[in-house]
Amino acid sequence: MEHNSEKREIRRSILRERDSLSPEARKKGDTLLTERILGHQWFYRAEYLLCYVSYGSEISTRDVLREALKAGKKVYVPKVLGGEEPQMAFFRIEAPEELATGYRGIPEPPGDTEMYAYSPDRAQRTLVLMPGVAFDPFRNRIGYGKGFYDRFLADKPQLQLRTIAVGYRCQMLEELPADHRDIRPYQVICV
Repeated sequence: MEHNSEKREIRRSILRERDSLSPEARKKGDTLLTERILGHQWFYRAEYLLCYVSYGSEISTRDVLREALKAGKKVYVPKVLGGEEPQMAFFRIEAPEELATGYRGIPEPPGDTEMYAYSPDRAQRTLVLMPGVAFDPFRNRIGYGKGFYDRFLADKPQLQLRTIAVGYRCQMLEELPADHRDIRPYQVICV
């Protein structure tokens, strides 16, 4: 239980810091991230892109999404599906304009298009960009506390090998608490 309160405190502290980034620092980070992702061999080779839609003070994925669509990649973005235990699924989009306000105000696809279907073979041609609140050099990640990405990736081992968590430099800490349910991204890029 102590991990949870420690994670909550880290979340509060990092979100405060991320929220207070200047517009200049934000723009610089967004540009650097876009360059790093577009220049990444996984992006270049990917046929499918599973990518979060940036919201609030998150590092922006807008240009990455736009460039992936322009390059003819199949782009899927997350949508939270209700119920007792909400789950996250990725639906295909053809343009950012298809997104509408969804779960907790986050832009989401309508959910009436093709859903990403996992297979080990398809996973090798997929890149997953995931958000987070805090990261460390050991690839630990603290998300927003709902476990959506951990649950989504839990039974998809091949997809776990194609995950990159992204954020601003202020989100990188020396070491984070982690437990057995936490799925570590294969790479972390903080700029």
